Amino acid sequence: MEWHRRHVLGLSDFRPEEMEFVIDTARSMEEVLTRDIKKVPALRGKTVVNLFFEASTRTRTSFEIAGKRLSADVVNFSSGTSSVTKGETLLDTARNIEAMKPNILVVRHSASGAPLFLSRHVSCSIINAGDGANEHPTQGLLDLYTILKVKGKIAGLKIALVGDILHSRVVRSDLHSLGRMGAKLWLCGPAPLVPREMERTGAIVTSDIREAVRGADVIIMLRIQLERQKTAYFPSLREYSRMFGLNRDVFSLAKDDAVIMHPGPINRGVELSDELADCERSLVLRQVESGVAVRMALLYLLAGGSHVAH
Repeated sequence: MEWHRRHVLGLSDFRPEEMEFVIDTARSMEEVLTRDIKKVPALRGKTVVNLFFEASTRTRTSFEIAGKRLSADVVNFSSGTSSVTKGETLLDTARNIEAMKPNILVVRHSASGAPLFLSRHVSCSIINAGDGANEHPTQGLLDLYTILKVKGKIAGLKIALVGDILHSRVVRSDLHSLGRMGAKLWLCGPAPLVPREMERTGAIVTSDIREAVRGADVIIMLRIQLERQKTAYFPSLREYSRMFGLNRDVFSLAKDDAVIMHPGPINRGVELSDELADCERSLVLRQVESGVAVRMALLYLLAGGSHVAH
């Protein structure tokens, strides 16, 4: 595959062997991150622009660190201090940036399909860093990588995703990354937040968190995305936490070696108790570590860099 001519817009068009190739590349990148000098000249002379129209901490920072670890020139674009505030369109913004000859645009936008739209109008590679409630492909890949490192496999694992399924772009990417690798996926949340059509993906849909967690190998808790909700889907956050929050009692139903994940940011005391968020079986910080390696891998592949060991 000619990766340098490709966009990463979603995982729906990734074959399992392509995801495995990204993960293999990420393993090489993680080795770089263990060195005393955590930097290689693989992308020297390449330019990566982080084009973020939504607030972000982990994703934006990890893309910036990933680019710099590979010696790329990284430029961070903030819509709040740009000409967007003066009425400039998304397309005009992207075309003006493209005129400066970047190699890769990393795009996060509140509108589903924004990266796909830009891919039809600019010639540089685009990585979707989250578009509306559509997808978050690098999160899907880093979740895959994190589970593989801990469990050694994906096929046959029971993985429960609990929370705001309706508005979660993470779920839509995990359905591709984990589902295509043979995981048994369970989707759980308040009935209005778990669309029944999700069953068409092969996942099991339930509104009973105990059923979803019972015998699970991995539990991925999701944030309630109030910023995307146009109506009230449950009475209150306290009621939500009582019915769908993960605590010691509910977690005890999972397998003895079950692990907890969360794409962040965590609303402590809502979807996840403090003691579980910080316990030894929480992989939240390991997900962040995996994110840097996975994003290094994608930047490296898309920019056509030299051998990483140089």
